[in-house]
Amino acid sequence: MTSPECANGTERCADAIAQLGDIADVVVNLQGDAPLSPTFAVERLVARLSADPSAVMATPAVRCSPSVLKHLLDDVAEGRVGGTTAVFDRSDRALYFSKRILPYLPNAEQIEEPVPVHLHLGMYAYRPEALYAYRSSEPSNLELLEGLEQLRFLDMGMPVSVVRLEPLEWDSIELNNPSDVAVIQRVLIQRGID
Repeated sequence: MTSPECANGTERCADAIAQLGDIADVVVNLQGDAPLSPTFAVERLVARLSADPSAVMATPAVRCSPSVLKHLLDDVAEGRVGGTTAVFDRSDRALYFSKRILPYLPNAEQIEEPVPVHLHLGMYAYRPEALYAYRSSEPSNLELLEGLEQLRFLDMGMPVSVVRLEPLEWDSIELNNPSDVAVIQRVLIQRGID
């Protein structure tokens, strides 16, 4: 078991790897609040780290469908924190993650496909050395303000590789608010998952 002092999933992975030693070249962190994440994303994360030796971690971001963007906008309108969005450069290196909708869309309700917003999915693949560095570093101010663990890597100047996914066949929202339960249950039923 990992220490109860761990504040997030990345700290738990770092604690586990510290206890177990170098048992793997890549550690994958699946998060329980993201039950609609596609299973194929795990393979793509591992493949990205294999293809990009300079990346210390990889995480997926799915282009929002109009319905996912609407869900995010509805959360904002109701004063709820919805999903996390990601922005990245042309090399798919993360620039920032936020619980706000990024990039800023002055006329979001009028956006047509393809939607320029990418929803971050709570799944990470790390190299063990990245976890050791994470564990030995203090949380960054942005990490604490946003409540997003991956911002510590960016604050440390460590490259985070984003695996871009096109809109899925289902709305891949995460469990951030009680109102998300019914939406997630509906998607699971539609996908035949009990």
